[in-house]
Amino acid sequence: MPIRSLTARTVPAAALTLLLAAPLAACGAGPAEDREAAAEGYPRTIENCGHTTEVHEPPQRVVALNQASTELLLSLGLGDRIVGTSMWTDPVLPHLREAADDLPRLAENMPSFESVLEAEPDFVAGSFAATLGQGGVATREQFDELGVPNYLSPTDCGTKDNEAAGGDGARTAPLTMDVLYGEIRDLAQIFDVEDRGERLIDDLQRRLGAIDVEAPDTSIMYWFANSDSPYLAGCCGAPGIMTKAVGAQNTFDDTHAEWPQINWENIADRDPDVIVLGDLTRRSQTAESAATKIDFLESHPVTKDMTAVREQRYVEVSGQSLNPTIRTVDGAEELAAKLREFRMAE
Repeated sequence: MPIRSLTARTVPAAALTLLLAAPLAACGAGPAEDREAAAEGYPRTIENCGHTTEVHEPPQRVVALNQASTELLLSLGLGDRIVGTSMWTDPVLPHLREAADDLPRLAENMPSFESVLEAEPDFVAGSFAATLGQGGVATREQFDELGVPNYLSPTDCGTKDNEAAGGDGARTAPLTMDVLYGEIRDLAQIFDVEDRGERLIDDLQRRLGAIDVEAPDTSIMYWFANSDSPYLAGCCGAPGIMTKAVGAQNTFDDTHAEWPQINWENIADRDPDVIVLGDLTRRSQTAESAATKIDFLESHPVTKDMTAVREQRYVEVSGQSLNPTIRTVDGAEELAAKLREFRMAE
C-alpha cells in the first residue's frame, strides 16, 4: 500500500517514557527483568525481520497498527485482546464485523506514538515498516525500550528493500503466500493459538488451490490510488500472487518497485486488457474509491480509449486485497470470477 503521504505525529521517545511509564508498568509491559515468572510454555521467541520478539505470556493488550494486522488477529479469534487499531483503507471483512464492532480506532490513518502508548499495550503488531519503523509511529527499538514486544509482518522485509523506489520499496524476488502463512504461524505461536493458525492457513490454501482459471494472453493492470500520478503494482507484491493464481500477465511486470508511479501516457501505450481497481474508503489521496477511478478513466483524454476502459473490463477489489494480507486470496477469487465473466479465461 502506498503510504508515503501518511505522516506520523510522533513524540520523542524519552518524553513519552517519562509521561507513560506508570501506566505501562501497571499493565505489565515493563522490562523483562521486572516481570513475574513466565507463563507455562513461555517465554516464546520469534526471529522477525532481523529483530528478536520475545513474550513471557500470551499478550492481553494488543495494538494493531494496520488493518491487515487487525484482521489477521481477528481471524485468529483474538478480538478480545485488541485495545487499539489504525490505518484503515476498507470496511472490515463481513464475517469479522461483529468481532470488530467495539475495537477502538486510534486513528483512521497514522496514529501518534503517544496515542498508541496511552492504550497501554503489551504487544504491538504492524504490517509495514513505514508504520512500525523509522518515520512511522515509532521504531521497534523505541517500543523495546519501553518493554513492549512488537512484530512486523515478514511480507514487508526479507526480499523487500523498503528504502528503494522512493519509499514504497522494491522486491528482489516475487512474494509468495508462504511468507504470509509464516506470519500467521508466528502470531499463532505468540498467542498460543497454533490450532487456529493452522485452520486459517488450511482455508486460505484450499481457496487459492480451487482457482482453476488460466488467462495467459491477458494483461492486467492494478491501480491502487492517486489520479495525478497513479500508484500501480509492480511485478512482485500481492498483485503478483493474484496474477499467478489466474495464469495472466501483469502489465508492469518489468518493474520490481512495489508501487511505482507511472504517467498515463505510458499506461495508455501498454493498453492493458483488464484493470483491477482498489476500492478504498480512506481519504488521503485522489481517486481512492473504484467509482472515482472509473469516472477518471472514462473522462480523461489519454485513458478513455484504452481497451480495458472501452470494454469496461474493471475488477473492483478492496485495497487490502492488493496488500500482502489474508484478503489477497479474496482478490484472486474476485479476479478469477471477472475473467470468466469477460470470457478471457480458459
